[in-house]
Amino acid sequence: MLSKRVDFKEAQPVWAADCTEEMNISLVLETRTEISEGLLRIAAASCYQLFVNGNLFNMGPARTGHGFARVDEVPLPKGLDDIRIIVAGYNNNSFQYIDEPPFVCAEIIDSGKVIAATSPEECGFSVRLYTERVQKTPRYSFQRNFTEVYNLVNPKTIMNPGLVKAKTEDVFIERGIDLYKNDREDAKFVVARGKCGKADSFEPFSDRSVTAICEKLKGFKPEELEICGAWEAQKLTYKADNLERRAGNAEEICEDGFAVFEMEKNLCGVIGVSVECPKNCRVFAMFDELLGEGGDVNFLRLGTSALVIWDLPAGKHDLLTFEPYLFKYIRIAVLGSSAKISNLHIRRVGFPKPKVSIKTDSPRMKAVFDAAVETFRENTYDIYMDCPSRERAGWLCDSFFTSRVEHVLTGKTMVERNFLENFLLPESFKCLPEGMLPMCYPADHYDFTFIPNWAMWFVVELEEYLKRSGNRELVDRAKDKVYKLLQYFKRFENEDGLLEKLESWVFVEWSRSNDLVQDVNFPSNMLYAKVKRVVANLYGDEKLVKEAEKLEQTIREKSFNGKFFCDNLVRIGGRLVPFGECTESCQYYAFHTGIATPDTFPELWKTLLADFGPKRKQNNKYPEIAFSNAFIGNYLRLDILFKYGRYDEILDNIDGYFYYMAEKTGTLWELDSPVASCSHGFASHVLYWLDRMGMLEKQ
Repeated sequence: MLSKRVDFKEAQPVWAADCTEEMNISLVLETRTEISEGLLRIAAASCYQLFVNGNLFNMGPARTGHGFARVDEVPLPKGLDDIRIIVAGYNNNSFQYIDEPPFVCAEIIDSGKVIAATSPEECGFSVRLYTERVQKTPRYSFQRNFTEVYNLVNPKTIMNPGLVKAKTEDVFIERGIDLYKNDREDAKFVVARGKCGKADSFEPFSDRSVTAICEKLKGFKPEELEICGAWEAQKLTYKADNLERRAGNAEEICEDGFAVFEMEKNLCGVIGVSVECPKNCRVFAMFDELLGEGGDVNFLRLGTSALVIWDLPAGKHDLLTFEPYLFKYIRIAVLGSSAKISNLHIRRVGFPKPKVSIKTDSPRMKAVFDAAVETFRENTYDIYMDCPSRERAGWLCDSFFTSRVEHVLTGKTMVERNFLENFLLPESFKCLPEGMLPMCYPADHYDFTFIPNWAMWFVVELEEYLKRSGNRELVDRAKDKVYKLLQYFKRFENEDGLLEKLESWVFVEWSRSNDLVQDVNFPSNMLYAKVKRVVANLYGDEKLVKEAEKLEQTIREKSFNGKFFCDNLVRIGGRLVPFGECTESCQYYAFHTGIATPDTFPELWKTLLADFGPKRKQNNKYPEIAFSNAFIGNYLRLDILFKYGRYDEILDNIDGYFYYMAEKTGTLWELDSPVASCSHGFASHVLYWLDRMGMLEKQ
């Protein structure tokens, strides 16, 4: 049950002749044809939008690993269809897409006959460079590709740029998941209005996504930029003189003025808006998940340039962004003209709404349920993602939690199959040590950064995936990579069999725990012991059972101090000695991996039940034990409570950990405070516990 190969009948992968090496180039392909029973077959790099008769019809493709491209097969409506495809070739490395030569390969088939196909010689589509989109802009973030800036005032139309066979050597394979509808969600309220002024001075946004461009982080250097949207927006001041909240998705904005709109909740999608202006103007759309004091929208909050700019001629314009974004609040500012703003909306990019409800009379639990569903939808599309804002990246570990939710909501593992298979498709990964897996994928990290712990979570998820799916073929396909991963870790085993001095970014969780990862980190070793047990179970390896048992016993002897498990040992004068610090998360790792159980460590278990959890910050009985954070300590805690049947405590903890998040943004967060992403895929795991406790009702 691996992805099958797909062959195009006539289409060939092509790109603009003089642009194969350039970054951030977009092409527009168009045709008008009569359809009786047709479909569009398309693959592309980096991504595309499909419009039929002027309406957004599909976005794709589904992402996959190096050397492969997934093919979308999109049914077309019957009748006379105007087909328009916009393809962006980013040609740079990111967490969102792999760095590969740009291409588009597309053909329209009607009643079994090809009526249009891409080709270097006689292309069945009219093709032009999408020069309305400004090419030399900064990255959106360190993790994502380029910001969107558009010049519709005087774009240079370049028709028939000359197509050549693209440099790609990708093998075409099936999409593997359903096509999703891009449902519309309108803005609900206008919450602030005001005037823009000119800033006396400003500190230019100097995030690494702007200033650290090099061979390891590809993009345009500051001196190469045609425009830096963040700097342009920082040149302005925004003072709200009207904070009256009223319903609607339209507003008349005065010249050099702005309005702030609010969505019903945090939502992800491409931004649509209609702008009618009597004069040429510049329109800014700046967005974030939170609303600041005085109606401020901090579009730089996440280290992102969370904005889109359009330079527009006088007239009426229906605008749509190319990339999806996440926000609850959006500030539309207009310079140089007044403007009528209307139809502000999002076209959703995410999973379809599942047919599931919660059986409860508690409005607080209902709010958490709704937030968890929304969080899953926004972070599950072609793969599982960490967040739909800053990164849109397919992280391991996050996927362990999100994958459980897909199965709960759908009874299927379609996205998980794609997600795991992507790691298996390439024979090796550049910029990684032999045997190591990427921390997130599909992606390219030219700075040689990886998280060894996340590769372990890949193995742990693999075992659960087999139980959910029965897909033995994929698990067997993974065997070679799994054993190469074990070989990688083997060279870090010390005289006690403990992993020591792991390299790159050793990550336990976002808390004090992550300051204690050297020289011997016990949470990492607890997970390593579990990995050995999982591999033994998956592939019948009795030798690994004995190794796991020995490692588990060593951890108990060297980590437990009589009251708590300590986080790490440090090597001093050739000897390993306890550093002496214990964290809340280390205790949860011990119970989650089976190093400890309520029977084997009853006093610690009682302490964790009685004195730890969401209320601990108000009544901290153990100030010397550093707090957990949402990712992933609090989730490990809840999973342990579920494992041992402590359902009342789970519900109490869910309310304490998550209700305030649901109330503020309608989504669940990366951390326990709103300083990072306020919609993180793993956080939807709340649904898994609710389902296992019999609280979900599926239609």
